Amino acid sequence: MQKFTVLFPTYYLALRLLTVIFLITCKLPAQDFQPNYDEEKVPEYTLPDVLNTLDGKTVRSKKTWERSRRPELLKLFEDHIYGQMPKSYDSISYSITNENKTSMEGKAHLKEVQIQIFNQRKSLKINLVLFIPTHITKPAPTFLLINNRSKDNTDPTRNIKSEFWPAEILIDSGYAIAAFHVDDLAPDNKEFFMNGALQLYPEQLSADNGMRAIGSWAWGASRVMDYFETDPAIDKNRIVLVGHSRGGKTSLWAAAQDQRFSICITNCSGNTGAALARRQFGERISAINTVFPYWFNTNYKKYNNNENQLPVDQHMLISLIAPRPVYATNASEDLWADPTGTFLSLKHAEPVYALYNLKSTLSANPPGINKPIVESPIAYHNREGKHNLTVYDWNNFIRFADYHFKINR
Repeated sequence: MQKFTVLFPTYYLALRLLTVIFLITCKLPAQDFQPNYDEEKVPEYTLPDVLNTLDGKTVRSKKTWERSRRPELLKLFEDHIYGQMPKSYDSISYSITNENKTSMEGKAHLKEVQIQIFNQRKSLKINLVLFIPTHITKPAPTFLLINNRSKDNTDPTRNIKSEFWPAEILIDSGYAIAAFHVDDLAPDNKEFFMNGALQLYPEQLSADNGMRAIGSWAWGASRVMDYFETDPAIDKNRIVLVGHSRGGKTSLWAAAQDQRFSICITNCSGNTGAALARRQFGERISAINTVFPYWFNTNYKKYNNNENQLPVDQHMLISLIAPRPVYATNASEDLWADPTGTFLSLKHAEPVYALYNLKSTLSANPPGINKPIVESPIAYHNREGKHNLTVYDWNNFIRFADYHFKINR
């Protein structure tokens, strides 16, 4: 049995404590940092209709969705929350910086790949860790993690093994497993976040709807996808994008923007991830924009304590991934990420999947703890425990991918 080092919970608890201290130090009103965890205090709200266009027309077909409503929603999310996503760059190159064809006792082929992107006479390097199973002969379906925690989680030497990225389990299941670190794209720091992808697109920093850190991380995921399309050992048509917490906010935005990702998984992503903002439960927009003002665009600050004025909510972001499968998760002790709001967001995305004749099997109400709903185009579980990414989560992600890729074991 694999042994994994738990690297994350201590870091997470410290971050939460620092968040509270920061908010108190700033002398913000109490409501700005004391989250609501009482369902009876959730205000009445009305969600914007995902199938009603801005000019009041009702979408009744996937053709109208794809030609009209989907582009409209993407623009709304760009302008009000995540920022513009640059579509071009001058050039890109790939180089193998380290390779071991007999990693994991011969079970995996390790490639450490440096992806270098050039634009406006500047360049950026993304360091990708990739393990490919050696026991399969066809191009491998692949999981890609947006790593927003310690780089030790994705140790290429495998001297450190973490539940956060249990590479051996994925390899044994016949999947390639890859990861990049968010700091390569935008340091997760309000003083230095611009020292990455935004150096290639400096005009974004002066735009109220310009890309910021999370947009940069999502942009980076697409550059990794560019690489996957060149590697004959990778099945470019079966790429599963995974993100946890702020990385889970990113995975949703990346998959909404880049339809090359076959499956999207968002783990414990909370507000501006998979959870509905209008519920005002747990994490809220005002807290995000105060402690992490560099994550989202300037326009998003207009919605601090003003969620009902947003022209969108997160069920619409999930809808942008249709018809591709999406899986959202929570943890029972992580009320900050609003498990109920996450489940409701998925439910409210069902009408868009129905346009593609895809029937969700989500229950009418949230399932019990450790009762995953996997065999569905829209999947969900609420795991026992804390805000983390665990082997339990990964095992269910594998089941989800097996189901949709039609892999029989």
